[in-house]
Amino acid sequence: MATKVDDNPLALQRLYYWADTSPERIAFTQPVGGGQLATYTWRQVLDQASRVAAWLRAQGVAPGDRVAILSKNTAHWMMSDYAIWLAGAVSVPLYPTLAAGTVRQILEHSGAKVLFVGKLDGWDHMKPGVPAGLACVSHPLSPDDAKKSYPRWDDLVAKTAPLAARPLREAEDLSTIMYTSGTTGAPKGVMHTFGNFALAVEQGLTRIPLNAESRMLSYLPLSHVVERALVEHGQLATGMHVFFAESLETFTQDLQRARPTVFFSVPRLWVKFQQGVGAKMPPAKLDRLLKIPILGGLVRKKILGALGLDKCVFAAGGAAPMPPELLKWYARLGLAVAEGYGMTENIGASHITLGSAEDFGTVGRPYDTVQCRIDPANGEIQVKGPWTMIGYYKEPELTRQTFTDDGWLKTGDKGAIDARGNLKITGRVKDLFKTNKGKYVAPAPIEDRLVMHTAVEACCVTGANLGQPLALVMLNADATKQAADVAGRAELEASLADHLRDVNATLDPHEQLECLVVTAEPWTVENDLITPTFKVKRNRIEDRFAADYERWVSAGKKVIWA
Repeated sequence: MATKVDDNPLALQRLYYWADTSPERIAFTQPVGGGQLATYTWRQVLDQASRVAAWLRAQGVAPGDRVAILSKNTAHWMMSDYAIWLAGAVSVPLYPTLAAGTVRQILEHSGAKVLFVGKLDGWDHMKPGVPAGLACVSHPLSPDDAKKSYPRWDDLVAKTAPLAARPLREAEDLSTIMYTSGTTGAPKGVMHTFGNFALAVEQGLTRIPLNAESRMLSYLPLSHVVERALVEHGQLATGMHVFFAESLETFTQDLQRARPTVFFSVPRLWVKFQQGVGAKMPPAKLDRLLKIPILGGLVRKKILGALGLDKCVFAAGGAAPMPPELLKWYARLGLAVAEGYGMTENIGASHITLGSAEDFGTVGRPYDTVQCRIDPANGEIQVKGPWTMIGYYKEPELTRQTFTDDGWLKTGDKGAIDARGNLKITGRVKDLFKTNKGKYVAPAPIEDRLVMHTAVEACCVTGANLGQPLALVMLNADATKQAADVAGRAELEASLADHLRDVNATLDPHEQLECLVVTAEPWTVENDLITPTFKVKRNRIEDRFAADYERWVSAGKKVIWA
């Protein structure tokens, strides 16, 4: 190639660069159970990936073939991706929480030739979705059943010589097919090239301070585009150190081990962090302490240290709106949380704030090479950028429908651009519903307020053709236990009623909620009420509960236990 490897931003060329210039530098730190850790240097990473790539080729995997990965985040997830690329193939990541039917749908639709099976909690439920005869490989942290049934990664590495040459993949080569989480129907396979990721990361690094000394904790699914771009491709671009989380139970220790310099999370976790602090120190007391000059600084340092974020120089949220009150709370702790916006279709890299208080409530301005406009007909946000997908796999008509006639990506989100050029998300185009008073209600902003209650895990505001909207809520595990006790339920009901009153006080009259309905049935991927990224499937909620709306409203109570 004309471009030297050390100047080349494409993924495999970056992998070679780090293996050549920093072979003994640790790339990954992986918990392996029992408090033990495994580390992998760049030399080891390339060596293992190259050997498994040679094995894939020996199985008949040809350039352009699809190879799938079903696993939680691990070092071997990343090495599998590299091996797929080295073999000339296209990687197809699957969410590690999918139902068996969706696993089968994606594997069959993509035509996957091989499946890597890694660290999973629900393998027994997913395994029936693996087509008979599909070649599989088990990772070191895969379930015991997978290790017994399939060739093992470590055995393949031990028995297979690495590739004789160093393959290169060009910018226009298809890198991956990433299936959307399916909030609006069947998952769609978003096709991205190596060049798309290189361009998006290059722009991302103009606003996100990643470098060779950075540390990140990888715990959000690598099958999600933001984790894929920020962690996997961000590491290849910079050579930073990536740590992996072991489990939900060890997450605090995992975070404290990594002491990330850059940390990205979904809003729900930022809320849980805040609630955890509030459980140990009443908010009013914390506010008083933070106002005391020297003591306030010590309190900030102690809280951020307990969270494992005392070394964090850049924090961000995304995938759902961040309540401005939450951003202000972290700002008082000295941690400015930026808010990003994007879709799988544009690598999650459309807009991002810089953590300024003036930007709270928005997702900031577009990246320099991204254009954004609002459709005057329906308020839809439309964007255009150099790393937009090349289309949906095997779905030319769906691809056509997702773009305007002049080539802009339709996001499906509604929004407005303020005087500073910041984009504010106001809801989903198709989520708007009309009450029987003829007034439209945008559910998303109301839901953002409802989930701030410590007991609420997820919620859905609904009520088309009712006099007033209502909200269905799912309680978190602690609140569910509390509700099992008569006195506990009464206390929780009073607290939820107070929360409903406070939320309604912020809403226009036509938006105010008639009642909160606490559903007894958990919302899970298995019962198809949420996606693998924990987004509520609004249409499925409607299908399941709409027949009861009139009865709940006529009950005349503010909190209803369904």
